Amino acid sequence: MTAFERKKASSDLAINSTLAEHFGTSALSAEAWLAAIVESSDDAIVSKTVSGIITSWNKSAERLFGFTAAEAVGRHISIIIPDDRLHEEDTIIEHIRGGRRIEHFETIRQRKDGTLLDISLTISPVRDKDGVIVGASKIARDISERKRMAERQRLLLREMHHRIKNLFATVCALISVSERSSETQGSSFADDLRARVRALAAAQNFVLKESESGSGEHGSTSLFGLIEAILSAHQDNDSARIVLRGHDVHVDSSALTSLALLLHEFATNAIKYGSLSVSEGRVEIEVAEADKLVLTWAEVGGPPAHVPIGPGGFGSELERMTISSLRGSIRRDWHSDGLRILLEIPYRHSSD
Repeated sequence: MTAFERKKASSDLAINSTLAEHFGTSALSAEAWLAAIVESSDDAIVSKTVSGIITSWNKSAERLFGFTAAEAVGRHISIIIPDDRLHEEDTIIEHIRGGRRIEHFETIRQRKDGTLLDISLTISPVRDKDGVIVGASKIARDISERKRMAERQRLLLREMHHRIKNLFATVCALISVSERSSETQGSSFADDLRARVRALAAAQNFVLKESESGSGEHGSTSLFGLIEAILSAHQDNDSARIVLRGHDVHVDSSALTSLALLLHEFATNAIKYGSLSVSEGRVEIEVAEADKLVLTWAEVGGPPAHVPIGPGGFGSELERMTISSLRGSIRRDWHSDGLRILLEIPYRHSSD
């Protein structure tokens, strides 16, 4: 026996001794040791023949795909492949027959109950003792949560970009309003503008504090208070530019941020295109209640309203998402004297 062989035999003996202590057996073969690793892996590990027939299926594969080993072994791997992804199997088999490994291939697979999940696949050819490729081993990792987080991050980044663009539009409008105010009333332009920017900051602080503390009756806050906080920067000294009427209601803190986003969108669009883009324009807001909260936003004294052309930008996408989160509905009517918006929200989000 060579020195290398003696060293390897000693190493194998030490490993088997350790395994014996852990598993209560005298020795554990390399094959049994490998099988134990595969079975206890957090990743789904599956093997199949070159024709796609499943030959092994570990516990994590059972948890991930919903099929037990008894249900999966002997069946074709297509039981977990959606119909529109079946062509991928041909590409995978082509790579395996060529002896090529596939690493971190991101795709979609299907559970036993029909639900889809995002996974990352690593696929390696399996050879027999003569080196002939007889199948493939697959390691599948669920990346659905990572995908969801990436999508949320994408939306947050787009929202931040959108907010920055709207901020510039709002500041430009505030400059114009403050300039007109200083000319007509003799006030300091800088002081007037500074006060309006502070009002914007106060509105943001109001939404943040209400969302964090859930203050108000039963974790809710006044809708009128929210409207006044969000739109105070666009109000004039006579309180005639933003007119609020109707019945005040309390809004659940869970809906507070969504409503604030909607009101901000309405105001920003009014500044860009509607009644708040001209000095004589105003917005009339009326709140009513029946079996749901009904808010009417009417722009008066501005340019004629026109139906926008095209699918809309991120603001439109954000609005759709926000309305969906509130389980509400929105309708716009474009008139020659201004835009009318009807917002309806079920009372799941509000109470007296």
